[in-house]
Amino acid sequence: MHPIYTPTSHLSESHSSKIHLSKSYELTEAGDRYFDGLAEKFSRSLYQAPRGELRLAMLDYLLPQMLHLEAQPVLDVGGGLGQLAAWLAERGHAVTMAEPSQDMLTHASAWHAERGAAGTLLSDQLCYLAAPLQALPQQAPGPWPLITCHAVLEWLGEPRLAMQILASLLAPGGQLSLMVFNRDALRFSNVVKGNLQKALSDQLAGKGKRQRLTPISPVTHDEICQWGADNGLIMEGVAGVRVFQDYLRQPPEKESDQAALLALEKQYCRQDPHWRLGRYLLYTFTKPEADV
Repeated sequence: MHPIYTPTSHLSESHSSKIHLSKSYELTEAGDRYFDGLAEKFSRSLYQAPRGELRLAMLDYLLPQMLHLEAQPVLDVGGGLGQLAAWLAERGHAVTMAEPSQDMLTHASAWHAERGAAGTLLSDQLCYLAAPLQALPQQAPGPWPLITCHAVLEWLGEPRLAMQILASLLAPGGQLSLMVFNRDALRFSNVVKGNLQKALSDQLAGKGKRQRLTPISPVTHDEICQWGADNGLIMEGVAGVRVFQDYLRQPPEKESDQAALLALEKQYCRQDPHWRLGRYLLYTFTKPEADV
């Protein structure tokens, strides 16, 4: 099994120093949040921390179960730092990675190039597209047999419209791997932390300002189910990612405890009711072969 790696642990100082870090943290005209200037923060906060490591380990575990992976071409929407694109390329897929943030795209392509030079990745199986999700019908129309869109919808002003666009890009019989930040888990986490009034008033969304990484549009399972059905997609499976970790009073320090936590996450990530409180919800949708 090819693990999903943490990019910055492999990115050289020379490449890192070439990444332009702008300070544009405002929302776009469409109400979306891009991450120019935040590639390093993303890597430190999300992927070099235990929560990020567990998220990647769970994707490594779940994606082969939830997708029919047959080395088909993939459109990776909002590919971020490039972990998923690299994982797919290592499995023989030709990957088009679309990402609106030039900083993130530069970071990902530099890391992929280093992995290619080291012989661990066929970098010629990756191509890059500096484009937001809304531009993909013009710039990458497909239709695509496999689309991955992980942790993107919650950073958009109109996540429902994004689901419509993703469905339009899928080929008949194609698969969509969708991962979203779970609004219900965000509420529960705020209660656990003692933010009772915030949870009671349901003021959970972030503002998209400065360097804060609270999603501006966290979504619910019911919303995703409805949006999929509205666009003629069939939900084939769902799993919770980080079902337990975010609610621990003390993060595990010993390797044996970390292994036990991972085993628990794997055991219950698809079992009701536990998956419903995953920090992220991971879905597989398919597009019917013909209209029904």
